[in-house]
Amino acid sequence: MTQNIAPALSTTPLLHMQGVSKQFVLHLQDSTSLPVLHNFDLHLLPGECVRLSGPSGMGKSTVLKLAFGNYRASAGHIWVRSTDGKLVDITQADARAVLHLRSQAMGYVSQFLRVIPRVAAIDIVAEPLLEADDTRFTAAQARELAAHWLERLRIPSSLWQLPPATFSGGEQQRINIARSFIKPRPLLLLDEPTASLDPENTQTVIELIAQARAQGVGILGIFHDSAVAQAVASRTVAMQAVNTTP
Repeated sequence: MTQNIAPALSTTPLLHMQGVSKQFVLHLQDSTSLPVLHNFDLHLLPGECVRLSGPSGMGKSTVLKLAFGNYRASAGHIWVRSTDGKLVDITQADARAVLHLRSQAMGYVSQFLRVIPRVAAIDIVAEPLLEADDTRFTAAQARELAAHWLERLRIPSSLWQLPPATFSGGEQQRINIARSFIKPRPLLLLDEPTASLDPENTQTVIELIAQARAQGVGILGIFHDSAVAQAVASRTVAMQAVNTTP
């Protein structure tokens, strides 16, 4: 059943993408240009959960990576609202500004957990609370809160001190989710957050998304599970294939 959560009223988007295009150059194939996105527009307000829909290859994950600054747009503008209310165009921002936005203004749950080897799971989850520009938590307090999130996402305590490289896919994804949700940020980018999860943990993630929306967090996500999409999304943006015909 769809969650009926009214978005918080705001006229300033958390994320505004205007005329965004992205093409990849395949250097090992005679520098062939591969267009993935063309003239794409999107806006996201606080309290919304916008679902990107469409078959594989439509550029859904590319949109998230562009918004997070992992990819640089070939054309267009991508404004992200910083915590001081300013809109920062990450297509023009320097690396330091993008890193600051990632630390304070937006979280990202990717399809894969990428972490430093041999770091314990509890420290991976606690790390966002201990970044240099955030002095609210001591190491002990951050670990205590990380333990709460690991419990909530049903990671056995016997695994907390182990590096997650050997964890199952579902366990790694729950570490990924805990790491992204532990530090409240106004914008969340979710790339198939429930893809590897069992029904019980999937329901927990649905509840986490609902709680975040109720607190005014804006969410842009990819949810191929139609039941999950119906439960969390306030609206859907259908992705279109890029016309590559000369």
